[in-house]
Amino acid sequence: MTDQSTVRQHILDAARPVILHKGFTAAGLSEILRCAAVPKGSFYHYFKSKELFGEAMLEAYFSDYLARLDGLLTDTGEPAAQRLMGYWSLWMETQLAEDPVGKCLAVKLSGEVSDLSEAMRCALHKGTSRIVERLSRCIEEGRIDGSVSSSLSSNQLAEALYQMWLGATLLTKVRRDDSALKTAMHSTRAALGLAACRT
Repeated sequence: MTDQSTVRQHILDAARPVILHKGFTAAGLSEILRCAAVPKGSFYHYFKSKELFGEAMLEAYFSDYLARLDGLLTDTGEPAAQRLMGYWSLWMETQLAEDPVGKCLAVKLSGEVSDLSEAMRCALHKGTSRIVERLSRCIEEGRIDGSVSSSLSSNQLAEALYQMWLGATLLTKVRRDDSALKTAMHSTRAALGLAACRT
């Protein structure tokens, strides 16, 4: 790994499972360095502080996440409601899986770092806002193709659904069962006007 951007990305990729498992504060720099197999000097060459490292990690996470979301929500001939439900189904599947690597970093870090780091809070705000924007666009496409029906505006509905799924994912961690995510799925169908459908 001689290319600087490759080394930087390697550190971010190696650290993400540690952060997802332990949280940002509890994950020590020595453990991150050990997982990335780089010396401390290399870490500080790319990231001047742990806070700036956290900001970069969130930016990289949302960049990957948004690319995957675009793949799920882009119009390929399927009704928009079906694409939206595919996203929520994947969300439920990954958050119930045993592998921590697939877990939502926004859920893991929002409560922990928003009061500790303004830079990380802003990265979270920017990333989650972009997710809601994409959901809103797809909901609007659903209104046009007739697959989505709701009294809320597309943006209001996207905000409400995303907030509900974030909250349901937190409750899943607290309860250690899938009841909150099942409720979110049922409520999402109803909110989209799909209560009687199996998309």
